[in-house]
Amino acid sequence: MGITDLAGGLFRGVERGIDGVTGLVDSVTGDQVVRLGVTGLSRAGKTVFITSLVANLIERGRMPALSAVASGAVQGAWLQPQPDDTVPRFEFERHLGALTGTEPHWPDGTRAVSQLRVSLRVQHGGMLGALRGPQVVHLDIVDYPGEWLLDLALMDRSYADWSADVLSRITPRPLGAAFLETVQDIDPGQPLREHAAQELAAAYTAHLNAARAAGWSDCTPGRFLLPGEMAGSPALTFAPLLPPDRPPPRGSLWREMERRYDAYKARVVTPFFRDHFARIDRQVVLVDVLGAIHAGPPALEDLRRSMAAILTAFRPGRSSWLANLLGLRRVERILFAATKADHLHHAQHARLSAITEALLAEARDRANFAGARAQAMAIAALRATTEEDITHQGETLEAVRGRLLDGRQAAFYAGELPENPAEILAPAREGAPRWLDADYEVMSFAPAPITLRPGEGPPHIRLDRAAEFLFGDRL
Repeated sequence: MGITDLAGGLFRGVERGIDGVTGLVDSVTGDQVVRLGVTGLSRAGKTVFITSLVANLIERGRMPALSAVASGAVQGAWLQPQPDDTVPRFEFERHLGALTGTEPHWPDGTRAVSQLRVSLRVQHGGMLGALRGPQVVHLDIVDYPGEWLLDLALMDRSYADWSADVLSRITPRPLGAAFLETVQDIDPGQPLREHAAQELAAAYTAHLNAARAAGWSDCTPGRFLLPGEMAGSPALTFAPLLPPDRPPPRGSLWREMERRYDAYKARVVTPFFRDHFARIDRQVVLVDVLGAIHAGPPALEDLRRSMAAILTAFRPGRSSWLANLLGLRRVERILFAATKADHLHHAQHARLSAITEALLAEARDRANFAGARAQAMAIAALRATTEEDITHQGETLEAVRGRLLDGRQAAFYAGELPENPAEILAPAREGAPRWLDADYEVMSFAPAPITLRPGEGPPHIRLDRAAEFLFGDRL
């Protein structure tokens, strides 16, 4: 046995010995594994993020801020079959074709869990690196809907608590007032009639879909929005009710709604997090901050509440059901990424990042308290615009230009974000119905036609910095 083989065997033995401290190790090869969870709320750009990240890891010409790439340590990257045979593969090739084809378009969004493994060959410098030889690091990307992540907030809530919270905040949301009026006419102690329960659940689901379309974030239960094969099942046939005046009898509407709510938590939510969270050690949460700002102060405050609620489960101590479920493993790094930075001129990117930092301060502080490193930044996984100055009423505006969904070209100025995040977060916290002195617009751009040269992945904004924070240390 040569010294190189001996050194390699020694290093692999050490890696196995410290599994759970520095990361997972492949049980067959002994290679290091990084499990990256990718989630976000609807239209935050999860599919585009994963597709562009993988393409830019394979062709690394646009990744200078990823230190292992800048130093030349990463010698190659390739796709491999994902390790979990029961999880669908993320359709990377199809999504990349949608973004970079002759008629580029946005790919379909995430509707279920999927996975992809990217393997990177890394050669470290120095004597130890030479002795060890090239190493392989597997990046296992787990994609799951952010709507399901919101169900974290349900786990520590009873049906009565959840109902009271939902109904106290439902009025300003689309179809919310109508649903509340319906509930006020219902006696929760009446005998269960299945047809009536189905109609009530359908009305609540219609409200959730309308609220999500209007830019609201806290829309639980999340599986109501993406039911999949569970559509129509009793576990997805319940809705919030006003509390009864006296303890409801067995067989009543309240008791059955309560039972189904508990079944949803036990049979839908808990297995999802047990099966897919158990090995995640890095997490990115994609957030459409610009969309929430455009929707108005209530939607922005709703987003802040949602992100804080999501991370409640990462608090240390016995109160965290997720920590108890997963054992000792914790998510080590969490990135809150405000997407669609390409909708703003680069002069405003720092302001978008600052608003995201302030918006998610409570959630970030909870993650830090649990021992995780958390960071917020503004990114665009695929840059769809170019920058240009336009003149409007004698004033020069720093705008962006891109291709609209109908194929037309347009220059767009979203409005100037405030330099002080409090100017936009304070009205949201105080319950202002609309912005008083500003109007923040959003534009739906289509992917721009691009020609990728050899060695280049799709153009982006700060995707390399996001990668450096999330897993650069493992390379």
